[in-house]
Amino acid sequence: MIMSEKKKQEFYKALVEKNPQYDGIFFAGIKTTGIFCHATCTAKKPKYENCEFYLTAEEALLAGFRPCKRCNPLHYPHSIPDEVEILVAAIENNPEKRWKEADFHELGIHSATARRKFKEVYGMTFVQYARSRRMGMAFKKILTGKKVIEQQVSVGYDSPSGFNDAFTKIMGNPPKKTSISIIYANIFSTPLGNMISLSDANYLYLLEFTDRRGLEREIEKLRVKQNARILPGNTDVHTSLVHQLNLYFSNKLFQFSIPILKSGTPFQMRVWDILSSIPPGQTMSYQDIASKLGDKNLVRAVGNANGANQIAIIIPCHRVINTNGELGGYGGGIERKKYLLELEKPIGK
Repeated sequence: MIMSEKKKQEFYKALVEKNPQYDGIFFAGIKTTGIFCHATCTAKKPKYENCEFYLTAEEALLAGFRPCKRCNPLHYPHSIPDEVEILVAAIENNPEKRWKEADFHELGIHSATARRKFKEVYGMTFVQYARSRRMGMAFKKILTGKKVIEQQVSVGYDSPSGFNDAFTKIMGNPPKKTSISIIYANIFSTPLGNMISLSDANYLYLLEFTDRRGLEREIEKLRVKQNARILPGNTDVHTSLVHQLNLYFSNKLFQFSIPILKSGTPFQMRVWDILSSIPPGQTMSYQDIASKLGDKNLVRAVGNANGANQIAIIIPCHRVINTNGELGGYGGGIERKKYLLELEKPIGK
């Protein structure tokens, strides 16, 4: 979520004064060092313009910051169990690592115990923590690597230059084929938090909130399917997207004209077409969509197709609710779904 300037000033004052009442309330990301701290950190205080403030550790990790070793921001409000401390250190030694069951045994840790304690201390699972750290590194590369040398791209990726995309280390290389496509990544802010867009000169491939669960897997599948390198860089499609989303969040636009490339099964495509037909300010139930498809027993399949949508907001999966009127699930989180439906409500009257 976007934080008000007043709240940022309040948090900065607490950071400068080392106010213990704010420990655990916010995390301060320090741009010059790449670390995040809690309010009472004893390190030299940065300038205000070099600070970013987050309400959760996951947000700070996804922004590319690592825990400060001096103030140990993740120790609050409890001391960290030995298993968790070992795992945090292991992640920092190899942030790109994709953890498997055998890796826990090598550290002499029972995975179930470690995962449970991780959840108790940080409010997120070990998998979420490791994923957030990996994705944060990739996101940071996108945010700081806007300039792409096209000649370097056209030479090829096995050249001595060692030119890699933003996700190579954490996902591996896509299959090597004769023709490699280039997809450009951008991260931008919205009133509901940061979003990532993947696009080329012709289409938008993905639009998601950066903290969406399963985002890493979505991007990995996209890279393989399109045999693509994902590089930081702008496109006309992305520029139009940000412009239209700004109008949307300002209640000035509710019909998008962004060219999108849908990539799914024939059934998923049919569901997404129905989603796109739901007018702003209106909702449809999973049962309604199943009936439109000619089989009321397809509710679960409809839900799965809805969850597989990779173009948030524009393909409005947030307009699908339960038959009893409850909001149901949403990949970006229920609070965001509620916000979007409230935003669109006036247009449906």
